[in-house]
Amino acid sequence: MHLPVLLNEAINALAIKEDGIYVDGTFGYGGHSQSILQHLGQRGRLVAFDKDLNAIDRAQSINDDRFQAIHSSFAKMQEVLHELRIERVDGILLDLGVSSLQIDEGVRGFSFRSNGPLDMRMNTSTGQTAEQWLQSVTETQLEEVIRNYGEERHARKIARAVVMARAKYPISTTFQLAEIITEVMRTGGYQHGGKQHPATRTFQAIRIHLNQELEELSLVLPQCVELLNPKGRLVVISFHSLEDRIVKRFMRAKANPEGNLPRKVPLTSKEVQELIHREVLLIGDALKPTSIEIARNPRARSAVMRVAEKLKSGR
Repeated sequence: MHLPVLLNEAINALAIKEDGIYVDGTFGYGGHSQSILQHLGQRGRLVAFDKDLNAIDRAQSINDDRFQAIHSSFAKMQEVLHELRIERVDGILLDLGVSSLQIDEGVRGFSFRSNGPLDMRMNTSTGQTAEQWLQSVTETQLEEVIRNYGEERHARKIARAVVMARAKYPISTTFQLAEIITEVMRTGGYQHGGKQHPATRTFQAIRIHLNQELEELSLVLPQCVELLNPKGRLVVISFHSLEDRIVKRFMRAKANPEGNLPRKVPLTSKEVQELIHREVLLIGDALKPTSIEIARNPRARSAVMRVAEKLKSGR
């Protein structure tokens, strides 16, 4: 069973207006979208995006004239909404990362917990699979991806082990890749903290790279602020530090542009006012799931939700 993370908190943060227009940037299994629809009146509207064709297939089961599902990355949000003749919206929800059921579906290749083909693409209709990428990536490039996107301190040794292994046999399944990484840790006597599997960070890194997750997040955030009506809300749920860092820095920069002023450069008061243009107001502190939600859904433990509200004008 799929349990949307921070469901009530996200819906409350959106401050839904009955006749508003809203965007769910990641439809997934539809939990957030269905709840948004429940809060909308007859004149409300919801547009949901997802790169995953399986998610779009599930979305077709929602028989509601107020709802429309789009097979696209949210990075193209502004372009797609313009085609739909939507120039402004009242709220946007981004629930980032990979969903629980994508992880549990072995044939998708996202997880080392079940054996399956090394795919890892969220959009299976385009792009390289993880298997194809691992066959051609250089050792240096692989090390950089694992270190930068997995924050894995043993990236160099893992990259070397993968390159050596692929010279002997094709690395085509999740179990094969996980075993290569586990063997590096075992023979090196390295310890991974807590209950985390040794392959966790490497799998995360490859998935993020293949799906361009951080690049697409950086592209969509400015679009969200531009799309929002005054008092419209942007709600973002992140699941690891790399995502949350991008969201936090972006929201803070839009809410506190004074911090972006050039240092040691003399400016007139007029120039300062032109440079200081507050676009959003931060709503509350970063919110994490309660212990009750984590007990019910352990995968929620790393979630962080941040909320920003569009201001009428810079001030």
